[in-house]
Amino acid sequence: MILGKFWSAFRAQINKIANVFWEADPIAQMQYEHDRAVEQLKEGRQGLETYRALVERVARQVAAGKDHVQKLEIQTKEYLKAGQREAAGKFALEYEKAKKDLAANEQQLNLHEEAYGNNLKKIQHATRKLGEVREKIQKYDADLKMSAAEAEVAALAQSFNLDVTTDFGQLEQVIQGKIDKNRARTRVAADLSQEGIESIKAEESVEKAMAEEALKGFEIELGMRSPETTKLADSAKDLGPAVSEKATQTTRS
Repeated sequence: MILGKFWSAFRAQINKIANVFWEADPIAQMQYEHDRAVEQLKEGRQGLETYRALVERVARQVAAGKDHVQKLEIQTKEYLKAGQREAAGKFALEYEKAKKDLAANEQQLNLHEEAYGNNLKKIQHATRKLGEVREKIQKYDADLKMSAAEAEVAALAQSFNLDVTTDFGQLEQVIQGKIDKNRARTRVAADLSQEGIESIKAEESVEKAMAEEALKGFEIELGMRSPETTKLADSAKDLGPAVSEKATQTTRS
């Protein structure tokens, strides 16, 4: 019982492996079966040729038997006409025996001819079927390759939709993210550059004012400007053009 179960399990695994190879390349399997059938058909044809040789030999025996029977019949009649009954009797017995042999050979020939005809029809039918199988193999091979190509094209077309679920869609998101980062860096750099310009301008204004104050100090020391005039000029700058003009007129008067 245990050995039976083990053998059943082993055959099941062998059958499983066979099915894997069977389904891996069905076109190749069909071609193998076709080629094996062709080889069997060749063997059958050789057997048919051998059998036909036997039929031809029996046919020759029948033809020779007919000639022999015909000659014996003629000889028997000739001896009877000549009045030689004893000799005619011998030929008559041989004639009867030849007729029986001829009938047996003709019966065998008919049986052989019938058997040969039946086998010939079977081989002819198998040849036609093999031709149909060969055409089917070629058609199935073309259909299988075409269906595989269509499946690949369909999958490729789906990926070309740039859907977020496809590789192309995910790559597009990565590219867009990089573009957004680059644009953000550019904007930040531009904003920082503007901020730096304002600081530089403010710093330059402060330096310019400090330089003006230093020059005024030198002008006062050199007697080129009095402290009062400097204060009035500074007040005029602070109050605007109108006030500055009024203050100048008052000074002149």
